[in-house]
Amino acid sequence: MDTKRRVLIVAYDDAQILDIACPSGALDIANRYGAQPPYSIELATLGRRAARSSAGILVGAGHGLEAVTGRLDTLIVVGGIGCEEAAADERLVGQVSRLARLSRRVASVCTGAYVLAAAGLLDHRRVTTHWGWGERLAERHPAVAVDASPLYIRDGNVYTSAGVTSALDLTLALIEDDHGPTLARAVARELVTHLHRPADQAQISMFLAAPPPEDRLVRDLMGYVAGHLAEDLTPAALAARAGVSPRHLARLFTAHLGMTPVRAVRAARTEAAAYLVRSSALSMAAIARRCGFGSAETLRQAFLDHYGVTGDRIRRMPDMPRARIAPGQKTPGP
Repeated sequence: MDTKRRVLIVAYDDAQILDIACPSGALDIANRYGAQPPYSIELATLGRRAARSSAGILVGAGHGLEAVTGRLDTLIVVGGIGCEEAAADERLVGQVSRLARLSRRVASVCTGAYVLAAAGLLDHRRVTTHWGWGERLAERHPAVAVDASPLYIRDGNVYTSAGVTSALDLTLALIEDDHGPTLARAVARELVTHLHRPADQAQISMFLAAPPPEDRLVRDLMGYVAGHLAEDLTPAALAARAGVSPRHLARLFTAHLGMTPVRAVRAARTEAAAYLVRSSALSMAAIARRCGFGSAETLRQAFLDHYGVTGDRIRRMPDMPRARIAPGQKTPGP
């Protein structure tokens, strides 16, 4: 019986260094917090050459892919701007295909999905990748069901994740599968990540998908929305604040955010509510009031629409201890 869970991370030139560091760092912390059996973390490249990350940092490999034998617990292929060249390298793809047959489970971080797809490992599976690369992946591999919305997806024994830091969410999910939520929570705490995000959470937050800098009106209004979630944020109220007609406001939001003012406000309220669910002990009713929802049931439906899960399920995910929020304290943004 194996005394360790053997994890092999596959790298190549112009890989994203965070795609390597996030899984290896989280698994290392899991070992220090008592993972049993512990993880054996290995990095491999073709020919055992040092991989030049896209940041210019050389990462030494402990193994040549060609020389790896024996059973593997987990095979992880990283992503980065070198993913397309890696996916076109028949030697690399052939080794990934071979090693996948030796592995209990296979995972990709970010655009590492391009390599798995080239190896035929994603055919007829639902997968994700970085939101900016999903359409191209789908065009190149019609047999792959690409959904570039979630943070990570499990389809059978194949796991795929979105861009860069979602590697932490994926790795925490692997740790939870292997050792349970208590260890996953301890690792998240050590990493000083404020939560282990649900798999179906959208990759792009309203608060990260800012409108073009030149459109100050939309940008300023969304800033106002984020700080006044419990107030009147109807299209009429927002239009009056901006000094434009509701019709013109709708045109601006559609052009710069890709959604109507009503949808933009609902998304902002939902994401702020999700933050409070994960970071506080407030009741759903209290969170609904703070974030401008009429009732806990309305908030529940918003969570289902936005994340595909209920607030209770979001709250049960492993996370940092919930901070107490004093009455009257300003609602934080996500």
